[in-house]
Amino acid sequence: MIFAVRGKMMTRRYVVPEDFPRAPAPGVVPGAQPKLLVREINGRYHDRLTNEELWARYDACEDLARQLAEYASQKMSACGLSLDDALGRVEKGLKRKLGAGRWDFSPAEIAWVTKRTRELLSAATSDGGHRGC
Repeated sequence: MIFAVRGKMMTRRYVVPEDFPRAPAPGVVPGAQPKLLVREINGRYHDRLTNEELWARYDACEDLARQLAEYASQKMSACGLSLDDALGRVEKGLKRKLGAGRWDFSPAEIAWVTKRTRELLSAATSDGGHRGC
């Protein structure tokens, strides 16, 4: 998805990959009647993230995936871990931090971060991208 965000002086174009999750965060409203959860933003009702919010979520997830891939690559070099072992440790750490409530990512976003970390790490290891600690 490509969209533009207008700032004070210019318009920037952002690209969010099609495989990035777009499902809104689930909400709960009490009562027996069916409900539609929406937010009012600038006089319009939205039932999902705005383009700016989607970009912010994607940017945070991409940044996390890159950091995790770099960390795992360093551990692979320093400790002789295999790709699968390094990714297993990354996933375990992710789940621990999410369980402790330290990060605010949806399950779909975490699945995407894990997949993206694997892609980045696979590309780095196939290119000989290991660097020592």
